[in-house]
Amino acid sequence: MPNFPVRTPDQLPALLQAFRKEAGLTQSEVALRLGVTQQTYSALERNANTVGAARLLKLLNILGVELTLARPSPATRGGSGDGQPEW
Repeated sequence: MPNFPVRTPDQLPALLQAFRKEAGLTQSEVALRLGVTQQTYSALERNANTVGAARLLKLLNILGVELTLARPSPATRGGSGDGQPEW
């Protein structure tokens, strides 16, 4: 299975939509499983940077997607170069 590195919240909407469609689910079906309205889910899918971690993990489970955290290689890391995350 391919990996999809996500480095900014702006990348999430397209990925969530693609994963949902790949799973053969409509927005209404995902919304029902997530416990929200279709309108709320649609807004979440368009603006995924507003979703909390717990809800994102539940959504990924519904979509059959596993979240894996990994350290990027030094060449792609950028930042301060000290190996510390930039939060």
